[in-house]
Amino acid sequence: MAQDKIDLGQLAQLIQNANAGWQAGYTTLSDLPPEEQKKRLGYSPGPGEQSLTDRETVSLANLASIGIGAVGAPASFDWRNVGGKNFITPVKDQGGCGSCVAFGSTATVEGTFRVQRNDPNLAVDLSEAHLFYCYAKSQGRNCGNGWWVPPALDSYKTGVVDEACFPYTAGDQNCNLCSDWQNRLTKITGWHAITAGADMKTWLSTRGPLSTCFTVYNDFFAYKSGVYRHVTGGVAGGHCVSCVGYDDAQGCWICKNSWSTGWGDAGFFRIAYGECGIDATMWAVDGIEETGWLQNQKVLGLWTIDQDRNAWVYLSQVGWRKIANDNDNIFFDLLTMLIAAKAAGRLVGAYQQQGIIRQIYVW
Repeated sequence: MAQDKIDLGQLAQLIQNANAGWQAGYTTLSDLPPEEQKKRLGYSPGPGEQSLTDRETVSLANLASIGIGAVGAPASFDWRNVGGKNFITPVKDQGGCGSCVAFGSTATVEGTFRVQRNDPNLAVDLSEAHLFYCYAKSQGRNCGNGWWVPPALDSYKTGVVDEACFPYTAGDQNCNLCSDWQNRLTKITGWHAITAGADMKTWLSTRGPLSTCFTVYNDFFAYKSGVYRHVTGGVAGGHCVSCVGYDDAQGCWICKNSWSTGWGDAGFFRIAYGECGIDATMWAVDGIEETGWLQNQKVLGLWTIDQDRNAWVYLSQVGWRKIANDNDNIFFDLLTMLIAAKAAGRLVGAYQQQGIIRQIYVW
């Protein structure tokens, strides 16, 4: 892979000449030697996954359809500002370790948890160290060879502790969890891949952030603001982040990076639809495991997709929850009761098991 150092003055001129629509400048990564910049990446496509080149090809092929607004979705959406509320946790710094998959996955889980609880102030700070230095390490992955998203999200189904239980520092190390780690696990109910741009926008505007990966070219390390489009420089490697929104007017995705707030737009960036393989595939977290009765809930929304028995309800105090789909009778009985309660404006009590609604009573 090409590892040429970018001259910032020349880069600014090239961006201007190409009318590329973004601004470059000094960042916490732009002045690092190329070999150190590469250490800040870490996406290695897994078995059966598209290569970085193939991801770029797929994104370009889908560009025309991605640019079209999703039916029912707003023209723009950003989880950092939903009616003045920010559901995205603070930007972190992966440092000189190829652990981006752990950071991009964790950012998505944290944001999903806040959305699920409908609480932008929910104190959730999960351990990228547990995810990378325990789970990834057990699979033969390390700072030098990186990881990919599906096994990271599979690990979240087993559970990841909070940051205080295993604080992150950059550099290969042993799995060193706190003594009561088994009582501090956050688990997800499941995950799935999304390959259609319209479905990505629908999920982003209703359910939460998405994990995604793309090809990083050397000019990207100097990104400051605007909508990034590759202008110059060779391939540095693959990188994973969390997508927190989109903007059809600007034709871009809005993403949270893991290179500290000293890079980019306070740690975030915008990247054009179809650029660098960013939207070939994104990964969604279905929900966070939670069990117990939810009382005095108002049914504010219902959501379904073109799949058998796949529907979700938005409850006033906790946000989105999946409706149990064990069989047709249970699924349609619950759905019918929720539809009626919503239409009548009546409160409901709901029993959730690991974040899935399994019983309903209507007042």
